[in-house]
Amino acid sequence: MRRSASPLQVLLVFTTMVGIQWSSVSSTYCKDMASSVYRPHSVTITEFGAVGDGVTLNTKAFQNAIFYLNSFADKGGAQLFVPAGRWLTGSFSLISHLTLSLDKDAEIIGSPDSSDWPVIDPLPSYGRGRELPGKRHQSLIFGTNLTDVIITGANGTIDGQGAIWWGWFHNNTLNYTRPHLVELMYSTDVVISNLTFKNSPFWNIHPVYCSQVLVQHVTILAPLNSPNTDGIDPDSSTNVCIDHCYVRNGDDVIVIKSGWDEYGISFARPSTNISISNITGETRGGAGIAFGSEMSGGISEVRAEGLRIVNSMHGIRIKTAPGRGGYVKNVYISDVSMDNVSMAIRITGNFGEHPDDKYDRNALPMISNITIENLVGVNVGVAGILEGIEGDNFSSICLSNVSLSVQSMHPWNCSLIQGYSNSVIPESCEQLRTDCGQTPICYDGGSSSAIHAQAPRHRLSSASRLLDPLLKLATL
Repeated sequence: MRRSASPLQVLLVFTTMVGIQWSSVSSTYCKDMASSVYRPHSVTITEFGAVGDGVTLNTKAFQNAIFYLNSFADKGGAQLFVPAGRWLTGSFSLISHLTLSLDKDAEIIGSPDSSDWPVIDPLPSYGRGRELPGKRHQSLIFGTNLTDVIITGANGTIDGQGAIWWGWFHNNTLNYTRPHLVELMYSTDVVISNLTFKNSPFWNIHPVYCSQVLVQHVTILAPLNSPNTDGIDPDSSTNVCIDHCYVRNGDDVIVIKSGWDEYGISFARPSTNISISNITGETRGGAGIAFGSEMSGGISEVRAEGLRIVNSMHGIRIKTAPGRGGYVKNVYISDVSMDNVSMAIRITGNFGEHPDDKYDRNALPMISNITIENLVGVNVGVAGILEGIEGDNFSSICLSNVSLSVQSMHPWNCSLIQGYSNSVIPESCEQLRTDCGQTPICYDGGSSSAIHAQAPRHRLSSASRLLDPLLKLATL
């Protein structure tokens, strides 16, 4: 009997087929990052007493192995290999010049006991735990002030067993903010590649205050109704490359952040120089690519190309509010396809969750130089809701060569924004109807440069031409 391809299989094939056509002109910092480094010293976790039966707690084994490998940090570094098996563990911390490598049949599994996830101080750019005042649980795999760290494998798995944490969240019985699967702080030369991340208690991959970060060939999976299971969250980080990833989760697929209200403003560490390419995502509760809402340190110089967003609430979203301060500027998003997305583009100026009542209500964010072009979508509910803030119009919002098959009779709703458009179907809202082909103000993804957007009317990208037959295949 003929077996039908599953939607996941079709999406993965689709990602491979269009990878060459959608390959982005990566920034220099992406090209310079190596996904593998030779380590002259290597040990296996079983040498430190670990048992891969899915029952034995192996936290001490991981801690002891990494403590031992620290002696090789100045001798070319070292590798900790995790063989096939199910390796239950609590949180453990990495060291510099280390490769954590998983066999294809290896699973690192997070302990269901919250006491195995230590409680640590909140991030200084947040001032408190993201969910609750006070401290927060440490991520399953953690590190701070590191350099030259690789987390990789032959598509091995890191499973946070998040269901118990989601239950505590829904029941309001958490004492501290939930942990991430991977969080690295104040670190440089970080590579995370060729792994599957599953069932994170909270966000999955969180580089914060980092630079030179590569996340590549990663799969992230969580139930579509799982709370706040963001995929990849660069936060107050620079020179970040995210490439060839598949994410199916309960919140934003990729979201860029930079601190929360007065704490982010004071810490003043932006996210900048971020390259995103060849991403396939599905999310019921979030967006394919998002900015904020914690963006008080600023977000700029972001280039995202080759995004495929299906069965999701939002396609592209910017979230901010009075009190945030900061900015989102110089953002270029191109070659995007969407199918079955409730809202293609949303810019929200009233996403008003605050850490406390000490924020400055007069700290208004600046949203400018946002270009979205070569976007095609089918089965889209609403084209866009674009809302600025009274006294703080969001400016230079540019749409070019956008073609959306929209179900709503009122496809656009815009207020307190200003911008330009060219070749947009359905016709964009009045605030954007100045032709961006006649002005030099639209950002083109270069360094603070502009573009004359003169794409042929209704031209479809190579991605969109492949989309329809593949989606039909998924339904066979």
